[in-house]
Amino acid sequence: MKASAEENFRRTLVFHHVVKEAEAFAAGLPDVAAQLHASDPVLYPKTIWADWLCGDHKPLHRRRLLGEFAAGVATDGTVVEKCFLCSVKVLGEGVDTKNCDSVYWADVRGSMPDLVQAVGRALRMQPGEGKMASLVVPVLLGPGETADNMLTSRAFGGLAKLLEALRAHDARIVETLAEQQAPSRYKPVRKDESGKSTGGSGEGSGGVSAPAKALLKFSTPRDPAALAAFINLRVLNPEHEHWRRGVEAAVIYAREHGDLRVPFTFRVPAAAVDGQEAEGAVWPASLANFPLGQWTADARRFYARGEMDEDRVAQLEKLGMIWSHFDVAWEEGLTAARGWAAESGHLLAPLDATFQGAAVGIWLKNARAAARKAAENERRRAEGLPVESSAGALSDERREQLEEIDASWCPSWPVTWQRAFHLVRMHLDAGEALPTEAGDVLRQGEDLGRWVQSVRYGWDELTTVQQWMCEQVLGIEPAPEEEKPQRPRTQADKWNAHLAAARQFFEREGHLKVPRKHVETVSEDGREDQYRLGAWVNNQRSRAAGLSPERVEQLSKVGMRWS
Repeated sequence: MKASAEENFRRTLVFHHVVKEAEAFAAGLPDVAAQLHASDPVLYPKTIWADWLCGDHKPLHRRRLLGEFAAGVATDGTVVEKCFLCSVKVLGEGVDTKNCDSVYWADVRGSMPDLVQAVGRALRMQPGEGKMASLVVPVLLGPGETADNMLTSRAFGGLAKLLEALRAHDARIVETLAEQQAPSRYKPVRKDESGKSTGGSGEGSGGVSAPAKALLKFSTPRDPAALAAFINLRVLNPEHEHWRRGVEAAVIYAREHGDLRVPFTFRVPAAAVDGQEAEGAVWPASLANFPLGQWTADARRFYARGEMDEDRVAQLEKLGMIWSHFDVAWEEGLTAARGWAAESGHLLAPLDATFQGAAVGIWLKNARAAARKAAENERRRAEGLPVESSAGALSDERREQLEEIDASWCPSWPVTWQRAFHLVRMHLDAGEALPTEAGDVLRQGEDLGRWVQSVRYGWDELTTVQQWMCEQVLGIEPAPEEEKPQRPRTQADKWNAHLAAARQFFEREGHLKVPRKHVETVSEDGREDQYRLGAWVNNQRSRAAGLSPERVEQLSKVGMRWS
């Protein structure tokens, strides 16, 4: 009655399998309708007509009832709002029921040919006439069962059989139901403290597909992922019960966690209390203790061996199945990298960078190494050289994923240089002036002024691309020679300076017999430098075995005595 009132049905055929059930249904329905009308006069009708037919009824009686059913007028002449005609194996005998707009399947027992014929007889639709009929199937859940038990509950068996019968008339529209149109955001129906239903949303981007809305309508919302699995596993391709239970549990797990990264030891928690569903429980009692973790691991193993059917692969992939643990690690690292980049504005993380406990810096370092290996392999292939192995090389797909976050994530030069460049650009984009002195601006631990100085002073050491980036993007110009600080003297510079002092002594004295405490003064560019030449000559003589042949030759030319 509720479905009839809400959907505005006027002529409803009721299918039964047993005569006494049809008779009892027709006899008791008026009293139920009267009670419902008294409780809600707006929704439920005031007057209804209900009767029943079976194969034993005489043709005259049958024609009279069919006439009253079609006209909506009772035997006493009362015009009724709704008519219900209960039938037991009558529609298959050529009875004309074209005036009915709905069929209620009180019992879906019987052979499949009988169901197929009954569906066709009930609908009686002709092309172009614009008629739409509704088939109503009751689902009576057993103890501990919920709407999430579509894959395993016997209560949904009647619906599955009826959909199979409908498939015989139009396979395309039933098979379309198996296509989930969007990721599920369904939340199961629950009751709050006041007893009102909450959740159960199946609309929005995660709602049921348009074909499902057109063909199937439930009294409470259904998860589109569970509905697609139901059509696949119980209508189109009936599966073994263990597989169906696994898919049913996987649907719920994916809905609650957003993925199928199920720990190996995970079992469905026992949510039943004294045979009843625990309040607010997510898992139905019928799945209690199901080893979902092991089931998922087995699925991965069968997939790796190539022993899993394509249909099963597609079912799990629609639920977000990740087949490889390496893929899981990559996805987790990529998620952390996205989070770090969202906070920092780039993907040039230092080695010790973390995001919510994930070592983003190390993960990116490894990704860059893999990207460089892939680039090296490509170079060798282009040159016709053999490639030893592609193991550990970054795939194009993964490289594109990182480039979508930050195109400069893997520069050809040091990451520290690129990070400082990016931070200076962000500083300028904020309307600030270019920092030129060390300590002026610190960003994310980087001294931007010191970096700008290093770029200006070391301009010649940069690549052409780096020079263009600094000049055109940041407006940095190379420092003139007079501005550059003196380069720190290296050990080689000091050795050459002492050699020049020894040469000056040799040219003046004609020998290199330098007293041990002698200090030689050398004038150069207007300044005077003093060198302890005596001590230096003695040191070179004692270290002769460690000197390079070039230095030995240079000292010999200025009169060095080696013994």
